[in-house]
Amino acid sequence: MPRELFHQELAEIQKEILVMGSMAEKATHDALESLRTGDLEWAQRIVEEDSIIDQKRYEIEEKTIFVVASQQPMATDLRTLISALYIITDLERIADHAEGIARINIMLGDNSELPRQLGYIPKMGELSTTMLRDSLKAYIDSDIDEARRICEADDEVDRLQDAVYADAFKSMIDDNLTIQDNTYRLWTAHNLERIADRCTNICERIIFIVTGSMSEAARDVSKY
Repeated sequence: MPRELFHQELAEIQKEILVMGSMAEKATHDALESLRTGDLEWAQRIVEEDSIIDQKRYEIEEKTIFVVASQQPMATDLRTLISALYIITDLERIADHAEGIARINIMLGDNSELPRQLGYIPKMGELSTTMLRDSLKAYIDSDIDEARRICEADDEVDRLQDAVYADAFKSMIDDNLTIQDNTYRLWTAHNLERIADRCTNICERIIFIVTGSMSEAARDVSKY
């Protein structure tokens, strides 16, 4: 019975992690869409709702610590629980980056032409949110091959960030009246690049859970 209870509690934790992940993904999508459309009220809601995601993290953290203390798991089960604490930290930071994009929209205000022309940023957002969705599935499936594949996708996000930077700097040189808008574009790209990096952190934890080796996980991720 205790073993059955443990697996039930672990399944509940993983289910809540998926809920938190979907919240972070939605925040990222909504922040980008509010930026594109210049919807300042939407952006403000995203900023205010970040505290809900923070609270979800605290709830999962408390549940996970309780299970570790009460069930005293060993080996893979312990790695899974400890990794859950790291994963929810990364999810909370992903949501913070989404909030950062929403704040950029608010700082831009209604001074720029709408809908905003964001260049490579929507593609960066699409890739980053796909990485997030896929990394959570790989976590539930304990799929280290998929985790490695997701890490490879981070390279494309980095290339797109370089393209955003090149376009932004060229625009600023050509027309100094665009400096403010392009600076905010750079900040947006940085937030999306960090979201992708957080997804690679999650994949690193997946490899650790399965292999039991943190050095192997770090080595795998560093290849990409």
